[in-house]
Amino acid sequence: MTKPPMLTAQQALDHLLSHAQTVGESEKVAMQAALGRVLAENVNSLVDVPPLDNTAMDGYAVRSADTATPGKTLKIAQRIPAGSMGAPLESGTAARIFTGAPVPPGADAVVMQEDCSLEGEGGQVIINITPTAGQWIRRKGEDLTAGKTALTAGAFLRPQELGVAASAGLTHLSVKRRVKVAAFFTGDELALPGEPLKPGGIYNSNRDTLLACLKSLGCDATDLGIVPDRLDATRDALRKASKDHDLIITSGGVSVGEEDHIKPAVTAEGRLDLWQIAIKPGKPLAFGAVRKSDDPKDGEAWFIGLPGNPVSSFVTFLLFVRPFILKLQGREARLPQSYFMRADFDWLKADRRNEFLRVKLNSNGGLDLFPNQSSGVLTSASWGDGLVDCPPNQPIKAGDLVKYIPFDALLK
Repeated sequence: MTKPPMLTAQQALDHLLSHAQTVGESEKVAMQAALGRVLAENVNSLVDVPPLDNTAMDGYAVRSADTATPGKTLKIAQRIPAGSMGAPLESGTAARIFTGAPVPPGADAVVMQEDCSLEGEGGQVIINITPTAGQWIRRKGEDLTAGKTALTAGAFLRPQELGVAASAGLTHLSVKRRVKVAAFFTGDELALPGEPLKPGGIYNSNRDTLLACLKSLGCDATDLGIVPDRLDATRDALRKASKDHDLIITSGGVSVGEEDHIKPAVTAEGRLDLWQIAIKPGKPLAFGAVRKSDDPKDGEAWFIGLPGNPVSSFVTFLLFVRPFILKLQGREARLPQSYFMRADFDWLKADRRNEFLRVKLNSNGGLDLFPNQSSGVLTSASWGDGLVDCPPNQPIKAGDLVKYIPFDALLK
């Protein structure tokens, strides 16, 4: 029987994203609780920002008609600190003004103090330049206009978005509820750090890696621990995970060996596609859904099964699970921007699969390669700054330009 062709990374991602649907529920939270959440509805500004024309500099507010030539001397008629309102500026006078203070009526320019000199006892100022109308004045509403959209639904709320909302006069924001993800890990060889290792055992690194990835994306992550390599135990874990979660993620057990129970378990509890993806590391990937109950009205929880090798698990999470979760959250779901960088290494044993090599930026503006690219060597990901996206059957020689994807972009 002929095996079906392996999917490309893009084909697999397109299939995943074609099924993901943004969670519908939202909640209103206080501003600081909204950090890292996704805005559920447009935010309109309650005020003009700034509310009045104001100065961008410490200096002197003037009438440009009074200072048509350099060296004009003006009487300092008033002093306007931030938070105060000045009187109308009379012809032939200047107002001492400080950053953020409203520009007084009649003034049409601000001259920064470095371009001015005080005369006598400080009652007069010499304007040493010829200012243009509008110079150093921030206009009313130039940032935000009352009633207009300040932030759009779907925006990921970073510190700068919270600042925009605060400047618009908002105290609370309506945000999408957090995506709920359950994770469990299969393998009788696995132990948790702190436990004694039995012969043939290994500490479970995928648990902490994947749970940290989920939390970094703002998910509500539930750790269901290590599940024994038994069909009944795997089915029980799936039923438990499906009830209150949008997505179930597992690590390990997605091959076709006798001890790999994910495929029959998910098939029994829902439906499953088991794919071979033409990437390295991370060839096996499972995608499907698990029933929440015997009543179809209760719906399903999505399921993604990742490989067990730690680098394979990490890389497939970044390439496939992350965009899937982003779409569930209502965010833009695509791989981050890659950059062409110079390879300062040779990679001559080109694979027929699309390889993702762990690399690090060097002080010469190029990329160094971790010497051991095995899917079991997680230190390659800790050492590295990102991945090189190496197309199938393409060797790399030192000096070649390669596609580089920073981990910072893949993990934010």
